[in-house]
Amino acid sequence: MSRAWSTWVLGPWRLFNIVVHIVRGLWLARIGYVDRPVGERDETVRCWSQQLLKALGVTLVVRGHPRPGAKLVVSNHVSWLDIVAINSVVPSRFVSKAEVAAWPVVGYMVTAAGALYLQRERRRDAMRVLGLMSDALREGYTVAVFPEGTTGDGHQLLHFHANMLQSAIDAKEPVQPLALRYSDEAHDISPAAAYVGDTTLWQSLWGVITARQLTVQVTVMPLQAVDHADRRALAELLSTQIADCLDRN
Repeated sequence: MSRAWSTWVLGPWRLFNIVVHIVRGLWLARIGYVDRPVGERDETVRCWSQQLLKALGVTLVVRGHPRPGAKLVVSNHVSWLDIVAINSVVPSRFVSKAEVAAWPVVGYMVTAAGALYLQRERRRDAMRVLGLMSDALREGYTVAVFPEGTTGDGHQLLHFHANMLQSAIDAKEPVQPLALRYSDEAHDISPAAAYVGDTTLWQSLWGVITARQLTVQVTVMPLQAVDHADRRALAELLSTQIADCLDRN
């Protein structure tokens, strides 16, 4: 497949399919989703997310199986695409910056999916969100967080912040580590998905839909118990586990 074909034919076709799929997602969020039991809602999110990856032209490879029931999902962070990839495997309520709620279309859908919004400019707001996370875990939900706090280029992890891990300790629910790796046709780390620096959301989206043979591998690692855990030690352990997993792949 030539680069020109990807840019001028495949890209617009995928973009059209994405718009159609998002319209369907808006309908589900407004009519066919909110009043469903949690299990049905999770299955709706999983199927919709898997179909969105297909529309984007991204191949999903999953290694391992997530634990059913309440857990805190912890993952490395490369792109906006991470949320779609994770929801394709283990539907979760994500902790997100408050600005996302105001985004056209996306904000509505993320809110409907149960996002927990953090106002990062207010230092004490982290405690409020921490309480919401613990409550959600106690109620049986899966909650997801990116401890790096921002996106990286996919080659190496950034520092893991420990604060949000306290929610699992307080709720006495385990942590499910995930490792996300985006690769190209040569199985090398692909820059196409990385949403870093001055890259705009549109530039990132176009890079994804015009990429050739972009694959996201989601590795589900063994559960990590949190009994008597220290959040900082837990953050270091999870960072090491995820980094080692990415190095092996």
